Amino acid sequence: MKPTLRHIKNNQYLCTIFSVVIFLFITNTVYAENIFEKGLQLFTGSEEGESQGDLTVGEIGEAFKEALRIGSDNVVSQLGQEDGFNTDAAVHIPLPEEFEIVKTTMDKIGMSFMVDDLELKLNRAAEEATPKAKELFLQAITDMTFEDVMNIYNGPDDSATQYFQDKMSPSLAKEMQPIIENSLSQVGAVKTYDDVIAQYKSIPFVPDVKANLTNYVTQKGMDGIFHYMAAEEAAIRENPAKQTTELLKRVFGAE
Repeated sequence: MKPTLRHIKNNQYLCTIFSVVIFLFITNTVYAENIFEKGLQLFTGSEEGESQGDLTVGEIGEAFKEALRIGSDNVVSQLGQEDGFNTDAAVHIPLPEEFEIVKTTMDKIGMSFMVDDLELKLNRAAEEATPKAKELFLQAITDMTFEDVMNIYNGPDDSATQYFQDKMSPSLAKEMQPIIENSLSQVGAVKTYDDVIAQYKSIPFVPDVKANLTNYVTQKGMDGIFHYMAAEEAAIRENPAKQTTELLKRVFGAE
């Protein structure tokens, strides 16, 4: 059938609509990509004056870094001093679980003081190794990406602590282990451990007990560090007294 003038006009109309739709789709896709790239530029500092509402992306990123630097310094200072672990019930390092039978047995023969001394020395080793975490916290903060910061900003109260645990744990364990191993030897924990086990084994029919004190204290020390990092992070978000600079007050809304 030969097309009529009406059919030709309808086809031209449909082609025009289709072309406009394709143009809008392509334009919006490019625009979205440009927005993402611009966000990255904002965070990395190339355009920190650009704003997102009342705050710039650069200010949000720098505020979090500033808050986390303050918080991590507080944690390291608190736990890295004498009795930082030992007298704090929240992070005190007890003897390994497998040592409970040793403690009970030694108590029966009036020698529990040897086990108590060993427990003290485990905490002393963690206290000595804790300052090593400071440099690793600073490096992890420096390495934060735009996506990291925005996830932390919009995440739960411990989202930065979760980031640190994922980012730092292997390196922190590697750094702390030799210090703890050396410290356990220097403070006499290794000798005390040997003495306790020797005395324990002199008792007839007791079960065998073994423990890797270095790995145990390393893990417990890291648990204590991240425990207080989470507390610091939550306090900075919620407590105006913890928002110690004008930038922190602007970002976290404390007035």
